[in-house]
Amino acid sequence: MTDLESLTDNVLSSEQITKAEAIYLYEQPLDELCENADKIRRRFCSNQFDICTIINGKSGHCSENCKFCAQSAHNHTCAAQYSLLPTEVIIAQAKINHEQGVLRYSIVTSGKRLSDAEVDKMCEVVREIKEKVGISVCVSFGLLNEQQFRKLKEAGVTRVHNNLETSRRNFPNICTTHTFDDKVQAIRAAQAAGLSVCSGGIMGLGETPEDRIDMAMSLRELGVKSVPVNMLNPIPGTPFENNKKLTEEDMRRIVAVYRFILPAASIRLAGGRGLLPDKGKGCFTSGANAAISGDMLTTAGITMKTDMKLLNKLGYEARLCNE
Repeated sequence: MTDLESLTDNVLSSEQITKAEAIYLYEQPLDELCENADKIRRRFCSNQFDICTIINGKSGHCSENCKFCAQSAHNHTCAAQYSLLPTEVIIAQAKINHEQGVLRYSIVTSGKRLSDAEVDKMCEVVREIKEKVGISVCVSFGLLNEQQFRKLKEAGVTRVHNNLETSRRNFPNICTTHTFDDKVQAIRAAQAAGLSVCSGGIMGLGETPEDRIDMAMSLRELGVKSVPVNMLNPIPGTPFENNKKLTEEDMRRIVAVYRFILPAASIRLAGGRGLLPDKGKGCFTSGANAAISGDMLTTAGITMKTDMKLLNKLGYEARLCNE
């Protein structure tokens, strides 16, 4: 029995792998690694596939200097700029998504955090969505505190999104207007409010394989069960506009190792998936079992119809996972 097979058996027996073992896995032959990762996915997640959509509820004018982001006021891009969308627009989009079979709808806003007044406004929107549409609602409103998260939960929010983005070591190379610990504090505040958390990061920011593994280890320590794996789409006008795009093989390797580290998580292909020649199919047989469908915040995505056709072909069933 090879070490890869032994580590697979250990994970299947609910043992946690170490960072050193994860680094070892990262260097293994791709096809064998992905095959074993998918075995782990089937064991812990069956054929369930968590698919969600997002709406850019507030765009641009962001005070933060994240080097990858088209919406940062520090970068010079062509991204749209607007304040909170009207309630009727957000609700109408929720209804369209629900009618297409989407089970979770996420409202995402730019900026470091929403103000108390904006949080109250979004609570009203969420209540109306729950009353008129019935779809599960996730929000991504920045670095809120526990009291604000409790208000959102009472309004009907079930999940909060807040990406770590990268490892603790690499974070200062990505952003200096807030810290990795600020992210962790917000995640723990959401959890304390009784909300599930969706948190992951972006691959292709100049990080090392060890950084990628360190971020997954941080997510495991935080108990995060929904993990977006974005692939950088280098946006003109950002400091990372000339970063080399990752390949399909890169992404398959990343999600496979993440499956070993986070065996029961929804590992979610997110931004950048449309850059992959197969639109993520290879990753969905390498350990990934979730996706954001439709358009991203500032870039085009993949239609729900196309995604559902692919999921059916792969034998997946759309479900709300890790609520």
